[in-house]
Amino acid sequence: MLGEVIGDVLPQAIGIALSPIPIIAAILMLLSPRAGRTAPAFAVGWVAGILVVALAVVLFVPASAAAGQGGGGTAVALVKLVLGLLFLVMALAQWRRRPAPGEAAALPKWMAGVDAMSPGAALGVGAALSALNPKNLSLALAAGLSMARLDGGDAAVALTVFVLLAASSVLVPVVVYALFSARMQAPLGRLKDWLTRNNATVMFVVLLVLGATLVGKALAAF
Repeated sequence: MLGEVIGDVLPQAIGIALSPIPIIAAILMLLSPRAGRTAPAFAVGWVAGILVVALAVVLFVPASAAAGQGGGGTAVALVKLVLGLLFLVMALAQWRRRPAPGEAAALPKWMAGVDAMSPGAALGVGAALSALNPKNLSLALAAGLSMARLDGGDAAVALTVFVLLAASSVLVPVVVYALFSARMQAPLGRLKDWLTRNNATVMFVVLLVLGATLVGKALAAF
């Protein structure tokens, strides 16, 4: 059962990890004069947001309902179907939003002040991007529904694997920069530029795959 659930939540974890905007924000913080304080705070907020949402579902959704007993299977399938359709709609919006050839990609306006952000603000932004972003919130909820089928230690193991994988795209740059800061300036700059240019395309692919996966699982459960 544990292996099956971990397999179920891997797509959701990867979907959260492949979020260009938080990665860009983390890189901008790492390239700022306050890198040693803001970037770790941002990473902590990012992890906390993912953990709180998934943990809340694991704690408050009965295992019987998550496992499909007592009529709960239909409700869980409906939730996954709605989330899957939502991701497909969001994928279409991302495709339409991609910049035209030769057009500069625009980043959210709040990113202009990232390099001057305080650690407290960075913590809050990290938590908001992981817990309140519609895509990440939906993915954490879907993963929580799968993990709610487990009890005790198995649930803790699955939750740990999910959170670490989902947060890895922000955690890894922060940890690597702390160890090899002098060597990471140029690679981080190139990664930021690539993600900025291809943000909409990356999100389109991620949302399309996740939406199709959730819809397929939901239809199979009926």
